[in-house]
Amino acid sequence: MKIKPVSNPSNTYNKQILKRFLKHKPAVISLIFLCVIVLLSLLAPAIAPYDPNRTTGGFSKAPDVAHWLGTDQVGRDVLSRLLYGTRISLTVGFLATLISTVIGVVLGLIAGYFGGWIDMVIMRFTDMVMSFPYILLVLVAAAIFGPGLTNIVLILGFVDWPGVARLVRGNVLSLRETNFVKSAEVAGMPKRYILFSEILPNTIAPILVYATSVFALSILDEAALSYLGMGVLPPTASLGNMLNGAESLTILTSKPWLWIPAGSLIILLALAINFIGDALRDAVDPTATR
Repeated sequence: MKIKPVSNPSNTYNKQILKRFLKHKPAVISLIFLCVIVLLSLLAPAIAPYDPNRTTGGFSKAPDVAHWLGTDQVGRDVLSRLLYGTRISLTVGFLATLISTVIGVVLGLIAGYFGGWIDMVIMRFTDMVMSFPYILLVLVAAAIFGPGLTNIVLILGFVDWPGVARLVRGNVLSLRETNFVKSAEVAGMPKRYILFSEILPNTIAPILVYATSVFALSILDEAALSYLGMGVLPPTASLGNMLNGAESLTILTSKPWLWIPAGSLIILLALAINFIGDALRDAVDPTATR
């Protein structure tokens, strides 16, 4: 007698998600594009033609064989700075997203599961943070703590968490009434186990979807702050401070190689990440409306 293998429901669900995700052609293309950009940025020390901080040609020199994307105002190779700057911008976006997600998940789990005065305190603090205009809060924090790579990561990380906290809290409020959570409580499982081993795995999908939007927003915020001189400071290259040269009409019209590569990459990265997030949302919840 041949025994038919029992399929794993978890594997079946993951395959369904992957199948629905692959139906979104823009998201698949975006994922490939993002992987290529991440790989190029990681390999920047090996593939960059020049030291990004060293003068290697004439000032604001147009693209040629020696400098494929030209040079900036002080003679540094634009292509080399673009590779290194992409790595910095992606690092800022990733670390800021990681910090805000961890803070939001922990506070959301605690508020949603324990309820009562703990929930009230956490949610009122969350509402207070969200009541401030986002960009104003970021600018004020950047002005207080000063520019720099570490500061901008921490500022964005500690400003973007309220949305994650509210999302997780809402999911926990429904999950804590389910049978598997009640069974764990009756069995005397520790609260920490219930929160992180029973509840969190069942709310990880919407967290990942939301994190993609935070990732894209963090890249845009870094670019804006660095452009204003309040983020990553030269000579360290980032996509934002590479746009500093595009402050005059002369450069905008006659020297496009100083701003088009960095500006285009910022737009493409933000679009790619948002496409991936949309596809993840539809894959996880195919009944959700746009």
